[in-house]
Amino acid sequence: MENYDLQKLDPIIENYRGKAGSLIPVLHKVQTEIGYLPIEAQKYVADSLQLPYSKVFGVATFYTQFSLEPKGEYVIHVCDGTACHVRGSTDILKELREQLELTEEKITTDDLQFTLETVSCLGACGLAPVMTINDKVYGGMTPEKIKNVLAELDGSDQ
Repeated sequence: MENYDLQKLDPIIENYRGKAGSLIPVLHKVQTEIGYLPIEAQKYVADSLQLPYSKVFGVATFYTQFSLEPKGEYVIHVCDGTACHVRGSTDILKELREQLELTEEKITTDDLQFTLETVSCLGACGLAPVMTINDKVYGGMTPEKIKNVLAELDGSDQ
């Protein structure tokens, strides 16, 4: 966000100005534009919509679809619901962290290529253990399959 011109957000904000319930759609579009919701952008939205910053920050931190930190080009969600957990999702997570040099605290690679997150359920229990990368579902995962999946991404523009 270093050199992002916040005035580029004006058309988004103007499209929703004065409309009830506009904060969530505005934040969603701002996040799509910038890639995440930095504090500066949140304050700009608050000022532009004449809302307290605390309200904007509260919404941005309450909903899991919003991110206050930049995410990678590829967002990997590993399911840790009951079926996936029992079938080895922790091993999948461990292997991904090892391959991507990530930890529980550091979830995005330095080059902003990958972000790794765990989720409670992806709704694909029959494919357990399952993960998604962006919108693509990978079922029946094993630690051995991780290298192939990551190699597949290196050669694609997905």
